[in-house]
Amino acid sequence: MRMSRDGAMGTTLDVRVKRAGKVYRDGEVLSGVVVITSKDTVQHQGISLTMEGSVNLQLSAKNVGVFEAFCNTAKPIQIINSTIEMVKPGKLPSGKTEIPFEFPLQMKGNKVLYETYHGVFVNIQYTLRCDMRRSLLAKDLTKTCEFIVHSQSQKGKLLPSPVDFTITPETLQNVKERASLPKFLIRGHLNSTNCVITQPLTGELLVESAEAAVKSIELQLVRVETCGCAEGYARDATEIQNIQIADGDVCRGLPIPIHMVFPRLFTCPTLETTNFKVEFEVNIVVLLQDDHLITENFPLKLCRM
Repeated sequence: MRMSRDGAMGTTLDVRVKRAGKVYRDGEVLSGVVVITSKDTVQHQGISLTMEGSVNLQLSAKNVGVFEAFCNTAKPIQIINSTIEMVKPGKLPSGKTEIPFEFPLQMKGNKVLYETYHGVFVNIQYTLRCDMRRSLLAKDLTKTCEFIVHSQSQKGKLLPSPVDFTITPETLQNVKERASLPKFLIRGHLNSTNCVITQPLTGELLVESAEAAVKSIELQLVRVETCGCAEGYARDATEIQNIQIADGDVCRGLPIPIHMVFPRLFTCPTLETTNFKVEFEVNIVVLLQDDHLITENFPLKLCRM
């Protein structure tokens, strides 16, 4: 963790939260310490701590010109912003000073605390920022520390939604020359497309027959981010991760397990608001000899239980 450092006086400022994983939920209290280390006594004009949470929306390059109006509405959406004064103006002794803090993570009214999410066009981030104000000659010191918010667990039981699939040249969409495709038959199932974010996506796949040799079979996790306003919506799909589940010309009729863990921070429970949406999909990608690429897409619904 980088500290905020003041070269002239050799003063450093650091923010440390108590929980090692830095994960908090709505209604909990963030506690920790602000650590100030200095060779000499430090004169200051007050030390404050600010909790901030915001959603940053961005347009992909292909959509910037299309939605000129979007730029006006795409300012960060503030989720939470509150400041506490920790220390009134005065002096701190030389050496190490630790100032404990407790900050309730509570939303006012009916506002929702969205889960932390690091995407491409949608970013949901929460930070603690400590500011030490100094006199005119000395530089103010600032230190920021990110903490992670998990949304509240969903009530009730999650109903599994198993999906069986069969992939043949006839079932494929967006095919230009279907006649030139080698014959193949791939079957399988996903145990559920309603997924608990802390549990893996599972299932199995088997190549029953294929005229061409199989080169590779992969699972591709995709984020679909939609940003918009009254003028229109921009929807962008980007890859989060790609896992190879088979390499080379697999045995026909052999069940191949499907197993994918959802990565922390890069996934969050499926989210839909008036200004933006975050959704997820998985692609099963089969690469045949002669570089024929077969893709089958499955929308997923992620939730936290």
